[in-house]
Formats: sequence, C-alpha cells, structure tokens
Amino acid sequence: MDRIATAEFDLEAEIRDLAARRDITDVLQRYMRGLDRLDPALVRSAFHADARIDVGLMQGGADAYVAFTQTVLGGMTATHHLLGQVRIELDGNRAIAESYFQAWQGVATDDGGLRDLFIAGRYVDALACRDRRWGIVSRTLVTDWVRDEPGGADFFTANPALVRGARHGADFSQTFRQGIDR
Repeated sequence: MDRIATAEFDLEAEIRDLAARRDITDVLQRYMRGLDRLDPALVRSAFHADARIDVGLMQGGADAYVAFTQTVLGGMTATHHLLGQVRIELDGNRAIAESYFQAWQGVATDDGGLRDLFIAGRYVDALACRDRRWGIVSRTLVTDWVRDEPGGADFFTANPALVRGARHGADFSQTFRQGIDR
C-alpha cells in the first residue's frame, strides 16, 4: 500500500530517509572521484577512522587502503571509475549499500606499450552515521569480471585539442572555477 495515501505517512521520517540516502550517495561518489583524481583526502573522506577494507589485493584499515590506492592507481597512466546502480538499506544510523562499478585503467607496459584493463564488480559496504557524518565502516570489493586488452593513445595523438582528464588537482573539473567571473 502506498504510504503517502495512508495515515501512517511521516513526512519527517521520509525527509530523514531521503537525506541519509543523499549523504550515502555522496560518500560513494566522493570515493570514486578521489580515485580518478588521485586525491587521497577525498578518498579518505569516504571512510570512518576504524573502517576495514578488503579489495582482494589488500586488506586493512582506511589509511593503509588510501596509501594503497595512491600507489597502485598512481602507477597507471589514467583511470576512469563509473558508479552504477546503488542499493541502500537503511536502519537508523546504519546502512548496507551494494554499489555496482566499472573501472578502466590505463596500464603502461615494460616495452613502452599500453594496455586497457577493465574491471567490473560491486562494493558491498556497511556504513554508519557518526557525529552527523555518514562514512564507510566496512567495504568488500566483489569482482564480477575483468578484461585486459591492448590499448593505445592514437586517438588522443590525432586529436591534441581534446580536454583530457588529469590528476593531482590539475583536472578541468578542479580548475575551471578559477576562470569564472564571480
């Protein structure tokens, strides 16, 4: 039965639910953006201090995980993480989220070539709201498929005027505000 059409509808509870889902979604989006921009503070902001992370290649706490991401992804030519559908189950100040993702990673080979590494999977997270801030307290990465194939930069070489993604604060999304008149 539609809760809005019944006497059981509680507007304040609905607003709290929507706000929690908005804030949890922001946690997930900050994390993905932080990975691609190689922004350790942004990645770290997704986790509470006592978080435990298991991504298969690494298991540990939030600070160790952030260092791991910066080292591994920093060794790649570029990355692009895409967040897909997200299922959030709320229970007061706790939540479980399952977030689908696809990631492309440009990998330089020892012989000077390039490889395109595609990984798709899901993050299964336990989150908590502490001091009015949602954060991840437990994360497990579930890998659903991987594809590793030859890559190349011919398109970018042939089109040098394209605005390319960048890292360490140099991405257009991080610098374009500087040129806007206020």
